Amino acid sequence: MTVLVTGATGNAGGAVVQALSAAGLPGRALVRKEVALPAGIEPVYGDLNRPESFADGLTGVTGIFLLSGYDRVEELLDNAVRAGVRKVVLLSSSSLDGSDTSNAIAAYHQAAEEAVKVSGLEWTFLRPNSFMSNTLRWLDQVRAGDVVRVQFPEVAISTIHPLDIAEVAVRAFTEDHGGAIHRLTGPVALTPPQQVEILGQAIGRPLTAYPMTRAETHAELQATMPPQYAAAIESFFGDGTVDETSVNNTVEKITGHAPRTLQDWTRENAALFA
Repeated sequence: MTVLVTGATGNAGGAVVQALSAAGLPGRALVRKEVALPAGIEPVYGDLNRPESFADGLTGVTGIFLLSGYDRVEELLDNAVRAGVRKVVLLSSSSLDGSDTSNAIAAYHQAAEEAVKVSGLEWTFLRPNSFMSNTLRWLDQVRAGDVVRVQFPEVAISTIHPLDIAEVAVRAFTEDHGGAIHRLTGPVALTPPQQVEILGQAIGRPLTAYPMTRAETHAELQATMPPQYAAAIESFFGDGTVDETSVNNTVEKITGHAPRTLQDWTRENAALFA
C-alpha cells in the first residue's frame, strides 16, 4: 500500500506523514516545494486546488488522505479512480454532527463527503474535534507577555492531538473501515483558561487567561476571517450548535491506546512558544 497525503505540511497531514513513516508504510506527500520528509515518504509536487498538477503522482498510489474545502475535488477523485487508487480517508469535521449543517464550514465539509461518496472509491470519514495544535493561535500573545485573551471562555472542548487523528487514518488504510464515519475526540474536556494553564506549565511560565466577552469575540472573529466562517464559529461555540465537550473512546478502540493529552502536546511543542 502507498498512501498519498494531501496537506502534508499542515497539522493533520503532517501527522499522517509521521504516522505512516513510524509504521514503516510507504507514502507520498503532496507539497508545493521541497521540504524535509521522514523516512519512506516521497514528495509529489503539486497544488491541491489544481488536480492536473499532480495527476502523474497518483500512479502506484492505493490510498489518499484527503482534506475538505479545496477546488475541483471531483476531478481529483476521477484522476484517482483512473490511476487505480482504491481508498480515500477524508478529514471532515465535527460540524456535520451539529444541529446546524447549513453554515459555511459544515457546507464545504458536506460537499467533500458527498463527492467522495459518489466517486466509486472506498471511503472513511474522520470527524474530529478541534485540534490541540490550535493552541498555536496564542503563540504571539505568549511571546509578548503572560496574558492570553481567550474566546468562549466557559466552553469546554475535548481537543484532539493530530497524531491520534493520523493513527486512526493509518488504521483506516490498513484495516477494513470502508463506509465508516469516525467521530474523534480527545481524552478530557477543558475550558480555554484550563488550556492556558496547561500551556503555562509546559513552558515554565504562569499564564493568565483573559476571558473575552461575546462582543469582543465577535469583533475579533470578524476581523480575522471571512464573515461566513466567523458566523459559523460563533454558532458552534457561542450558541452550542456543535458538541465538542463530549468524550468518546473511538481513538482508543481503533488505535489500542488512550488518546494523547494536552499536556503531551504542550510538552512536545513548548519550544515554539519561547
